[in-house]
Amino acid sequence: MENRSEVDEFILTGITEDPELQVPLFIMFTLIYLITLVGNLGMVALISWDSYLHTPMNFFLSNLSLVDVGYSSAVTPKVMAGLLTGDKVISYNGCAMQLFFFGAFATTESFLLASMAYDNHAAVCKPLHYATAITSTVCAYLASGAHICGFLTSLVIIGNTFSLSFYRFNIVHHFFCDIPPLLVLSCSDTHITELVLFILGSFTVFFPFLVIFASYLLIFITILRIHSVEGRQKAFSTCSSHLTAMSIFYGTISFMYLQPSSSHSMDIDKMVSIFYAMVIPMLNPLVYSLRNKEVKNAFRKVLSGQRLQLDRLFS
Repeated sequence: MENRSEVDEFILTGITEDPELQVPLFIMFTLIYLITLVGNLGMVALISWDSYLHTPMNFFLSNLSLVDVGYSSAVTPKVMAGLLTGDKVISYNGCAMQLFFFGAFATTESFLLASMAYDNHAAVCKPLHYATAITSTVCAYLASGAHICGFLTSLVIIGNTFSLSFYRFNIVHHFFCDIPPLLVLSCSDTHITELVLFILGSFTVFFPFLVIFASYLLIFITILRIHSVEGRQKAFSTCSSHLTAMSIFYGTISFMYLQPSSSHSMDIDKMVSIFYAMVIPMLNPLVYSLRNKEVKNAFRKVLSGQRLQLDRLFS
């Protein structure tokens, strides 16, 4: 950060410049953000409230929900403010902080998904040893490791990106400070920076993906050995929510960051970014709650408890 250039602020082009779309988009993203907050924080509260949900998978799910709130909050409020007020200016330090937190939480999510795959592997492949293999200490280490890797990786990304020089050009063709549009603005030679970012991006995507792939390969081999249809269905239901969330997350992240900078189209990048920065954090609690019988039962308990309280209040 010592090599700071003359540019002290950036101007985000936003999602659209059409004034007729500003208010509808503001309303839409406000609803998405509210659903994201209510869904994810509600999931955390529900898991904390119901002792039957105090399992390793739900522990990771709580962490995942908090991370989803984090990286959605790093982007969405600024987008909403820009649509409402038209102010799309972000300071140099504000841009760095936005990229830092977004990168940290997104990377943490990648490693959390790998931890959840390992948990599924232990539950399906080694059910008799599950209680000793996935202890509360192991869960704490895995979750802490995911957060540490996320924040350290983001620090390196920030150091590499903002060590570049930014002269004259400060219009970021995006709705938040992301790596590809910032590299386009730099007057420095970005080849080394792109190489470092590609290596880091590959590690944070492919290492967790390899863990997930190996875990599910062993899971599918185990499922094929199960003779009863009921046993296979139970094993598949254990993994289905995680497989859905993992496919959505890695598909969009890989498309966005693991392609050469020359292949980037800013308009396509914006559409993909809207999906993974705003929509995925909203979808994750829906995916896990709709496919998780324990979560649905706990939610029914909450609703029935509220009804009892209302009946007592008005009786």
